[in-house]
Amino acid sequence: MKRAQDVPIYQLKVTLRDSRPPIWRRIQVAGDITLHRLHCILQVVMGWTDSHLHGFIVRNTEYGDPDPEEDLTPMEDDRSVTLSDVAPREKSKFIYEYDFGDGWEHAVLVEKILPPQKGTRHPVCLAGKRACPPEDCGGIYGYYDLLEAIKNPKHERHNELLEWVGGSYAPEAFDIDETNEALKLE
Repeated sequence: MKRAQDVPIYQLKVTLRDSRPPIWRRIQVAGDITLHRLHCILQVVMGWTDSHLHGFIVRNTEYGDPDPEEDLTPMEDDRSVTLSDVAPREKSKFIYEYDFGDGWEHAVLVEKILPPQKGTRHPVCLAGKRACPPEDCGGIYGYYDLLEAIKNPKHERHNELLEWVGGSYAPEAFDIDETNEALKLE
């Protein structure tokens, strides 16, 4: 069994697919974490609330929380496989999907596999751009409809959607310090 100081560090770039301009985060995590643990970390760094189902798609295999009553799309248990199992090399890619109804797909790229870093706490968010879309806004296209409505006071749904997002929403906002503070609780 590897000790924590012997585990390689994975630098990942996570980009919300079809977001223009891109909504993304760069994070570092230990290579021996399970995909389920990675899911928990991605929820924090992206800004989601873990209110929906999730899954990973890696080379035609789906990982997530398997439902023994669901025969249509069998999934492998994301608690039984590690990041280094599914992405053994730099430039490995896979998909993380959150909220099967809205279909938020995230492209995950292994940018680097680094030697263990003594004295550095992981996970850590290194960089990112733009706010996470609000939950339940209808996927990426619903999100852009929402942005259009809240920035245009003459839009027929402006007041309704502005109230729905809590009175204001800053799509360009991303606070790396706040994100890293939240990761400390993970």
